This record gives sequence, C-alpha cells and structure tokens, in this order.
Amino acid sequence: MEINKRELIDPNERKFPDEICFQPIGIVRSPFTELKGIPIQSTMSDAKGKIEIFQRYQKALKDLDGFSHIICIYFFDMVKLPVPLQSKPFLVDEIKGVFAIRTPFRPNPIGFSILKLIEIKENIIFVNNLDILDKTPVIDIKPYISQFDIRETEKKGWLEGRIKRKVS
Repeated sequence: MEINKRELIDPNERKFPDEICFQPIGIVRSPFTELKGIPIQSTMSDAKGKIEIFQRYQKALKDLDGFSHIICIYFFDMVKLPVPLQSKPFLVDEIKGVFAIRTPFRPNPIGFSILKLIEIKENIIFVNNLDILDKTPVIDIKPYISQFDIRETEKKGWLEGRIKRKVS
C-alpha cells in the first residue's frame, strides 16, 4: 500500500504521547558477551554475528538482501534509568552532555549501528562490523542507503582530531 494511502490519526486529534513503548522485533547474536572489549563504533569493528528476527516479523525481511548495509536500531536493555545528563566519553577525559556523545547511558537508551549485510537465511540476518552486546533487543532494521544517509560535515565538535579506533 502506498504511504499516502495508509490510515493515520486525524491531525486535529493528534496528542503528544506521555510514553512511547516498543516491542522487540529480534535479538542480536554477537561474539561480545561482556561490555569490556566492544568496539566503540561499528566502523571500528570486524566482528561477525547475527540478528535473529522473530518469526512473526520474518516477512518484513523481503528484499532486504538487495542492500549491502543495514541500520540496526536497538535498546540498551542493561542501562538503569534515570541516567546523568552528562558523562565522560571514551575518547576524552572531559564531561560532555549525553546528546553530544554516543553513550548508551541516555534518557532513552536507544542505539544504532550500520552493519554490513552478509546474507539472510530465513529469519537470520548475518552481519559484519558488530559493535553490539550479545542478546541485545532489536527495535528496528532499515536499509542503509549512502545517497540518503551520508552527509558531508563541516564540524565534528569536540571530536575534531580525536577520532581513533578504540574498544570499551
């Protein structure tokens, strides 16, 4: 069905939600079984693993195998809320606001990784470049499309000149 023909809430009846709840669509199967040693970004990882999509969502994988990379959106389920709004990132010894860093410890502990899609067998997505803890709940999968997703940046904030390969 075309997106403009989908049923939506009438804009006049739209209400800002007090709470947003998601159900996991799958689970990450990763070689990282503890937090220590996980690459801090997927571009810094050569780790292979799998994303097991629950059977009821398997039909949603149709045509995903035509893409070389995926965006995996997941929930940092081990984070205890509430979290401080400022934290020290891995690459510097200074406190930063959590919206200026990629810490898992954030008001809504959601993460994303761009992963190389190796193959899909039934409900299993085989991937490379994992930087995700084993048994992490997956919220969504989207195709990564360089023409849509790459942006030239003019500023890198506090990270300017500090980006290097590192693990947790």
